[in-house]
Amino acid sequence: MTSRQLPSPIALRAFEAAARHLSFTLAARELFVTQSAISHQVRGLEKSLGLRLFVRMTRQLQLTRSGERLLEVVRESYDRIEDTIVALRLDVGAGPLRVSLTSYLAARWLTRRLGQFAAIHPQVEIHLQLTNGDPDFHQKDLDLAIVWSLEPWSNVVCTELIPLNLVMVCSPSLMRSGRDIKEFMDLRHYTLLHESGRNLWEYYLRNVKAKNVIGKRNVVMDDPNVLHQACIEGQGIALGAEALLFDELQQGVLVRLFSDTVRYGSYYLLHRSESRNQPNVLAFQNWLVAEAVWG
Repeated sequence: MTSRQLPSPIALRAFEAAARHLSFTLAARELFVTQSAISHQVRGLEKSLGLRLFVRMTRQLQLTRSGERLLEVVRESYDRIEDTIVALRLDVGAGPLRVSLTSYLAARWLTRRLGQFAAIHPQVEIHLQLTNGDPDFHQKDLDLAIVWSLEPWSNVVCTELIPLNLVMVCSPSLMRSGRDIKEFMDLRHYTLLHESGRNLWEYYLRNVKAKNVIGKRNVVMDDPNVLHQACIEGQGIALGAEALLFDELQQGVLVRLFSDTVRYGSYYLLHRSESRNQPNVLAFQNWLVAEAVWG
């Protein structure tokens, strides 16, 4: 393929700006260069073409017939380039970015922050798929997944997102209406709220070396969102991930009991290795990691 015989793109850009403004001074201001630089580029373009593009008058420029013809095709070309660039940017989010996660993590953490991502990347459309099951990346309609696990996943790109540090919490009203809680044995006077069995409480109490601690009552709930709402309403004491209860603790809706924190795995961000360089996947991953670090 033979090389194209085209003038300098810099010279064409200088000509287009000068022709649009009919002023070297205004063109220079737009392109952040000097007036003499614009004049030099235009003269070079005229010399290379063997044509006059402008009639130079005292305080104004006027396009020659050749200048009008060149401006028409240059302007049309720039318009097409601009339209194509806009379309390419839109293609980043042409299809929705599908993210699998639990309703608990969505409600407690992600949806509270999605507006910030939308403001930065308005072209990326997010579809949340709420599930308690493991993600199936054989599905064509799944791009990313956020899962809880004790260990990192293999066979996929796995990035640690949020360490899950268990803390004990209750509502301030429950504290005011009941006995003081100064040691773990004082929990025997209160209702303990459990999520799908009692394994989490057993794990926590074992790791803080609190033996033979039994609540006054035990209530089991399958949905952690319902469990923590019950805790906020003063129905009992619960365990939760410190990072996911940050807003409630900051606002004083919940208070923390004891300083003990027990690590219980992490939330991980997963995606296929082949999607590593997809712009929308990369943008969402980088934003998620930054959000996890800063709050």
